[in-house]
Amino acid sequence: MSANQIKSFADRLRNGPAAFAAWSGSVDPGNVESMLAEGFDCTILDWQHGFHDFASVRALITAAQAQNKGALVRIGVGHFAEAARFLDWGATGVIAPMINSVEDAKLFADTVKYPPLGSRSWGPVRSLGASGMPPADYLKTANSFSLAIAMIETRAALDSLDAILDVEGIDGVLVGPSDLSIALTKGGTVDAGHPDVDAALTKVVNAARKRGKLACAFCMDGARAGELGARGFHLLSIGNDTILLRMASRSELAKARAASGGEAANLDGADGY
Repeated sequence: MSANQIKSFADRLRNGPAAFAAWSGSVDPGNVESMLAEGFDCTILDWQHGFHDFASVRALITAAQAQNKGALVRIGVGHFAEAARFLDWGATGVIAPMINSVEDAKLFADTVKYPPLGSRSWGPVRSLGASGMPPADYLKTANSFSLAIAMIETRAALDSLDAILDVEGIDGVLVGPSDLSIALTKGGTVDAGHPDVDAALTKVVNAARKRGKLACAFCMDGARAGELGARGFHLLSIGNDTILLRMASRSELAKARAASGGEAANLDGADGY
């Protein structure tokens, strides 16, 4: 990925149209390579709930770069040291879960942004070479293209949304709809399409766009991703690799059984995060 491509990924998200992410929880680079080859705009590597380790994150950042695509990493809760490390390896952005307050957001931004915005330590072992920039130019511009995305997935985060977005160094927010549904219903249900979640999504996109920041969300399928793209979101997942595999398996198996006279599978819904 060239210097222009690294910088233009952040610009691509900010300027639109909506970008769609291949969400990866498995360690096999072939899965991400296949999804990106089908036209996904970037990949999101799920360190928090996926099977990824340091080796797979390194490999899949490289796999995305080989196709001139961005790679973002969702870190574990509070794993800000890893966030800066993944940026050093060439990730174009980091997604931090459970950012519930201004204090959380400030700590996150401080770790992943260079001075004067933060205190990120110098050591871009892969990202500097991949950028094609001299060190001084990389230092001067990295804060603008190394994205810090805070997850909004609790009632506390939603209540603090405006203040979180106002933190300098936070480039945008990403809604985790399943966790948010659990929080907003006080553990009553896990439902990414819950009306309260949908209302929260409207609040998020309006607040982010008002401040010129990125509105992002995890979506269970392409229809939902397209709908939220039309509502102004910048970056949207389309399920994840496991969800897509299960949906394709159910669909094709149902076709085979129906054509052979066997009992069709029930295709209503799909499991997801």
